[in-house]
Amino acid sequence: MSSVDIERFHTLGAPTLSPDGRVAVVATRRPRLDTDSYRGELWAVPTDGSAPERRLTRGGQDGAPAFSPDGRLIAFVRAAEGEYPQLYLMPADGGEAWRLTDVPQGAGQPVWSPDSRRLAFVSRVPEEGRYQGESGKEQPRRITGFEYRYDGEGFICDRPAHVFTVEAAEPGEDGSLPEPVQVTDGPYEHYGLDWSPRGDLLCFAAARHEDRDRVFAEDVWVCAPDGSGLRRLTRTAEGIDHARFAPDGATVLYAASDAGPEGRWCTTENTGLWSVPVDGSAAPVRLTDEERFTTGRGTRIVPVEDGVLFCSENRGAVNLLLVPYDGAEPRVLLEGPRLAGGAARAGGVTAVGVGDGASPGELVVLDGAEERRLTSFASTREWVPMEEVETAAPDGYPVHGWVLRPEGPGPHPVLLMIHGGPFTQYGWQVFDEAQVYAEAGYAVVMGNPRGSSGYGQAHGRAVLGDVGRVTAADLLALLDAALKHDGLDPDRVGVLGGSHGGYMTSWMAAEHGERFRAAISERAVNAIDSMYGTSDIGWVFAEQLYGDPATWADHSPLERADKIAVPMLIIHSEEDWRCPLEQAQRLFVALRSRRAEVEMLLFPGEGHELSRSGLPSHRVARFEAILDWWRRHL
Repeated sequence: MSSVDIERFHTLGAPTLSPDGRVAVVATRRPRLDTDSYRGELWAVPTDGSAPERRLTRGGQDGAPAFSPDGRLIAFVRAAEGEYPQLYLMPADGGEAWRLTDVPQGAGQPVWSPDSRRLAFVSRVPEEGRYQGESGKEQPRRITGFEYRYDGEGFICDRPAHVFTVEAAEPGEDGSLPEPVQVTDGPYEHYGLDWSPRGDLLCFAAARHEDRDRVFAEDVWVCAPDGSGLRRLTRTAEGIDHARFAPDGATVLYAASDAGPEGRWCTTENTGLWSVPVDGSAAPVRLTDEERFTTGRGTRIVPVEDGVLFCSENRGAVNLLLVPYDGAEPRVLLEGPRLAGGAARAGGVTAVGVGDGASPGELVVLDGAEERRLTSFASTREWVPMEEVETAAPDGYPVHGWVLRPEGPGPHPVLLMIHGGPFTQYGWQVFDEAQVYAEAGYAVVMGNPRGSSGYGQAHGRAVLGDVGRVTAADLLALLDAALKHDGLDPDRVGVLGGSHGGYMTSWMAAEHGERFRAAISERAVNAIDSMYGTSDIGWVFAEQLYGDPATWADHSPLERADKIAVPMLIIHSEEDWRCPLEQAQRLFVALRSRRAEVEMLLFPGEGHELSRSGLPSHRVARFEAILDWWRRHL
């Protein structure tokens, strides 16, 4: 596989099921090099496996499908070229889709009312006169709080996200669209909404409290669909991801992490399942064990009659669990070396997206103890396999990871690849980075050292205040164990990573440079002091992860730049607001000023997510630059 084969790597959205459970609809997304864009399409497949998947839409960028409760319509999001995404409707039995919204800042994921007459969604509402012409000619922004912009999103302080409803109607004879009704107001971010089973309430998450600039916590709110009767159900004590009504309408379930005694925890906390009564008669209760369970990235809870479908990370896997409403021990519905994604249940059928070593994502139906794979989206049938590696750090702490070995006897040069976060995990799934490097002839070592998610909350929190040293000990132990495999060359080893992985790459190059021939530090945190003031999350993230500001210099790779002797390639995006460009610039200048071998590769128009969702041409250029660097130095 060459670096231009990124079109093989698709992503799978969450499925939606017809009310009788007979049909599943799911969205796929693939990069397209011919148009330098992404193709998002909706696919339908019978859940009994009687026929293969068939394409429903060719709109270019379609996603987030949702069956109406009466089964007649499918709502989805479509983004036309160069425009914000809008809501569309199409007949479930086939036919042309029609546009439902034309909101200035675009519409988010649609949520149906139980009578199938309306949809709720979230959209940003700009201040009057803003975002109407050339961005460079806008009036100045007055900033009064810490959260004023997001990486990949832009400025948000002058366009808060609000809840809307809209009638599920066809355009008028004159082409006019139904007028959306704004439900919420104020300078607050609203998200993660749901409609109650009776249709009399909406629930959503928002930080509407006065101290939201200091307390990193949100609340679950409910109100009538017209915005009246707004009530807070929670205690401003959790970082909330999203909320859903239970089938009986008496309870709201939500995914959240404990925000800590001062409301500022936000780095290495498990996101669990919580429950709170709609009538406010009791305090919220955490239904999942805080230490053991945390939601898989990008997944959503799904309340069903006998519990809540909950995707939980577990040692590089993501299991699908059914969590009882009384908080009893969850029942495992799907496990093994694979990653469960979005799930749905209707008509007694449970469908879930699953990624594993054979495909980035396919749709699977659970039928009792049996599983039925419904789709075949993967265009490649043979991938480089992941081999499990288990060892221990010098202090005896267990370390878990994988090695991918290229074909042939070797000896192969080796890449130690470090993930970001740090509170995330590498997993048992086809991963474009590992596959591209392994197919190019490099053995790839990747793992989940302390600081990662999926191994218990204590595993994640073990790095707080000493990130570099603790993580490095685990990574070097993993590398040593992997090098015992046949066909790996211990004298030709490189290290690379992005974001937190970039931080650790810079750290390893400085503190353990004798182990490596060269390094690639990408979108990294190199200087904690300036990250604190320039990153979109730095104002809270830096203290929580790295500890007392008086120690930041000791924990910053930039302060160790004089120790870096290996050739270093620095990769960064010009519009990265998570780890801003100055992080790359400062390290480049520090190395270049003492004539160290260093190059910097900058991508225009890209943010922190370049490697995952940047322009396909930029993703290919990035892969080619990385492979060229390793060819030159390994």
